[in-house]
Amino acid sequence: MIPINQFIHSLPKEFDQDKEPWKITGTLADSINRIISLLGDDFVINDDIAVHKTAVVETGVILKPPVIIGEGCFIGAHAYLRGGVYLANNVSVGPGCEIKSSVICDHTALAHFNFIGDSIIGSEVNFEAGSVTANHYNERADKNIFVSYNAEITATESTKFGSLVGDRCRIGANAVLSPGTLLPAGSVVKRLALIEQVKMDN
Repeated sequence: MIPINQFIHSLPKEFDQDKEPWKITGTLADSINRIISLLGDDFVINDDIAVHKTAVVETGVILKPPVIIGEGCFIGAHAYLRGGVYLANNVSVGPGCEIKSSVICDHTALAHFNFIGDSIIGSEVNFEAGSVTANHYNERADKNIFVSYNAEITATESTKFGSLVGDRCRIGANAVLSPGTLLPAGSVVKRLALIEQVKMDN
């Protein structure tokens, strides 16, 4: 069991922190549709896309339902959100970013040209330009994703899972978090770094 609350202090209450993170991202679209049905009139809701009235969505942004964009969020021009995306409050998404099947917590910032795939990102996290959470092992014959926690390897039984990134992490420009990355709160990833916590022979 991966204890999400050891990484993220305040996962939005709509999500069960006792579930494995890849099970949250794997069913995110269904969860977001359920959450949208409970939202109040602070949100403008159209075709399973809910945008808080205080959020700013610039020209050219593509939102593929279901999506929730929380209070005070900023979405830069030509960003692309798909596959079930939940942005909590005061999240900043820079121009040209892509987010797929992910939860992003309060006050987190993506610079620009980031990819966040099938991931749960904590609060006050900063991704510099070009950094990504990879969510699939294209190069491996066995594409199943494993995670490492407390020196134990756990099979996710999934071929699509990105990262669990703890609160206040800093991800440097053009860094890559390999599928299954678990970053404790406050981690710093250097620019151009590759994080691969579980290495397997092909």
